[in-house]
Amino acid sequence: MAAGGGAPADSWMRTPSWAVRIRGADGEIAGAGILLTPDRVLTCAHVVDRTADRMTAEFVGAADRSVPAVPARLDGDAYVPETRDADGDPSGDVALLRLERPRPAEDPVRLRKLSTSTREVRMYGFPYEHNGGIWFRATAVGGCGRDGQVQLVPASPGELASPGCSGAGVADSDTGEVIGMVLSGQEDRHGNRFTFMSPADTIVGHLPRLESVTTGLSGLDPRLRSTSDDVVPGLLDEPFAQRLAAWLSDDGSRVKISVVRHGDAARESTLRRAITLADRESRPPVSVDRAFLDPPGTVPSVGGHDLAVHASGRTSARIAERIAERMGLWQRPEDPPLDRVRAAKGTLNLVVVGVDEAVDPPAVLDLLAVLRAGGSRLLLVFRTDGDCCHRARDQLLVRPARERRARLVDRLREITGPLARELHERLSAVVPQDARSFGRELDRELVAAHAALADLRRADDPDRERDPEGDRHGHGHGPGADPDRYERLADRVAGRLATSLAELDRLRDRRDELTGRLRSYQVLLQHRLQGEEDPAVDDLYLRAHALLSARPCDVREAEAAVDAYTHRVDGYGDDRGQGGYDDHPGRDGYGDHPGHGGYGDQRGGGA
Repeated sequence: MAAGGGAPADSWMRTPSWAVRIRGADGEIAGAGILLTPDRVLTCAHVVDRTADRMTAEFVGAADRSVPAVPARLDGDAYVPETRDADGDPSGDVALLRLERPRPAEDPVRLRKLSTSTREVRMYGFPYEHNGGIWFRATAVGGCGRDGQVQLVPASPGELASPGCSGAGVADSDTGEVIGMVLSGQEDRHGNRFTFMSPADTIVGHLPRLESVTTGLSGLDPRLRSTSDDVVPGLLDEPFAQRLAAWLSDDGSRVKISVVRHGDAARESTLRRAITLADRESRPPVSVDRAFLDPPGTVPSVGGHDLAVHASGRTSARIAERIAERMGLWQRPEDPPLDRVRAAKGTLNLVVVGVDEAVDPPAVLDLLAVLRAGGSRLLLVFRTDGDCCHRARDQLLVRPARERRARLVDRLREITGPLARELHERLSAVVPQDARSFGRELDRELVAAHAALADLRRADDPDRERDPEGDRHGHGHGPGADPDRYERLADRVAGRLATSLAELDRLRDRRDELTGRLRSYQVLLQHRLQGEEDPAVDDLYLRAHALLSARPCDVREAEAAVDAYTHRVDGYGDDRGQGGYDDHPGRDGYGDHPGHGGYGDQRGGGA
């Protein structure tokens, strides 16, 4: 068995020995599987459903390249079919097969419990077009649904897991560890393509017997697991439960700080309950039933946290090591865990209880600040509202919120100042193609940006960070100032300004190009006329020149006028009788302008 639980990261060119192709009684490929022990294969329940009573497991990565085929059958009651609730939300869909003949001891792989946030992964499946097996690449973008399934976004449109991939192993691209199993791939009516996987924690939750072939620590500290004592009536602090569930269901806040004092049985019970319900492995099956009689808004999403640790009596180094282990940061064990966490590419939804009871609370706060700066979300629980809690509020909430507002203010100033002036400068030079809607939409967006800027300037008040219940939320804004919304506004306005400026620059470049073209054709005409005058062609020139000189310039109208002039010049041969030239003025449709023989001193100017 692979020691670390997967193929090393440099083995992607090889077919993994643990990859299994499963055929049904009809000989057709029903799906894929993962060899977990010499005689056990993990796959999807719906793959087993398609194989009737006879299944064959084929090992395409066998060392001798022989693709051995081994009869297989369902391993007793190790079968959890997919079920769906009233909203169509799926759960389950895992099964275990037993082989009639075991495979070599070095072929199986262990599952690994790892956080799944923002992780690059690969899957080895057997789609119809590549039934010998092929790797698919994707990015894990977060949990979804009541079973803690993880959504995978294909690295390219052609890498959506298709029929033949169900049951395939999902391997972490950095470590090679197999961290889950493909469930399905689908394309919605809007053309969006997704793959879904069941992570190792969820699989073990459905089939506890697989704990023996799974490495990695649980995402939930045993001291934080809810017990039967927590379901006693009266031990649910409903408002607190709703706030916890909101954060664990990703309400948009980055940091939440709460105080749960020793002896507050209701609040302690409510905290353990929320953390346990959000854990993929520990969440009780009854909690996903629609008949579960919990108060509204108090049940968090499964997978709401990647890791929940109890800091009491632990050093910051030990906590950092636990975080690094959960994130799969063991490639450089000689580096301190804090350095590995600081260099990590991924993020974490982290719960830390008893921050102020750690051996070295200030160092723990420094660790948490590193995680926050890297994009992780933090739910922090203190035992007292003392100095450590106050420092956390300043270090992790007030200061970052103030710095965030300052960055946003600077950005909005740039948008409403220099960028807006650049826009008006361009608009004074050229007319956009859809001038009416162009100006109206941008003016509305710039007015909104000005309002947001004024709102943010009023919001720089740290006293507004505290909510009425004494918790701190990570929004980092006072009443009326919403940085999340204003950042989206800034992104939208900046993007629209960039697009508009590019369009106007293109029109201005086209105007300059047309000006040069008009001049060159005028020189050509003078050469051909050799001092003679032609009022008709002069009228065309004057019209084109006037349109190009106007500010703002309507480039489309000017282009039509220049085209009319150059067309007449091109048709004007060296011999006036040979070019098919009609020298009756007024027939060109541009009116009766007085003729001029030469205007080499007239030039288009302006912006």
